[in-house]
Amino acid sequence: MGRRIGQTLRARWLAWRSATATSTDTSGADGDGRAGDDGRDRGDVPGWVMITVMTAALVVAIATLATPALQNLFTSAINSVSGVGGGGGG
Repeated sequence: MGRRIGQTLRARWLAWRSATATSTDTSGADGDGRAGDDGRDRGDVPGWVMITVMTAALVVAIATLATPALQNLFTSAINSVSGVGGGGGG
């Protein structure tokens, strides 16, 4: 029984492999050593990298501009809750 399952899996894998194989020629249509375009969309990796880097730069810029104001806001909020001395003596 185990051998039959193995043969079935191998047959399915070979069928999938032959169905998804593009070609045996990897020289490409223009001879640049890359496989030719077979119609599959590989995605826009450089575009996503650019979006990620620009987002990170925007976060850094906003944080740089907002940090002093947020620090002042936090300090004033803490002072108003705990009092100036914060000792609470009495």
